[in-house]
Amino acid sequence: MGSTIIPIAILLIVFASVTTIVASYFKLQRHRADAAALAEYRKLAERVTVQQETLSAQLAELGGRVEAVEKLLRSVG
Repeated sequence: MGSTIIPIAILLIVFASVTTIVASYFKLQRHRADAAALAEYRKLAERVTVQQETLSAQLAELGGRVEAVEKLLRSVG
């Protein structure tokens, strides 16, 4: 009876180790995917910020042109 306990204990230890390794592997893969998604989000946020600044500058330029046209129309009328 004592000789069967040792192989069972070894099998349990091996099974627990494999389970831990597999769980750690999938956790690492999920972490890598999250990191990649976050990096992609940061790139997108940087592009949006640059585009927003460009649009703001264009709107300011258009606002100046509209003011010039309004001034011209006031001087004519």
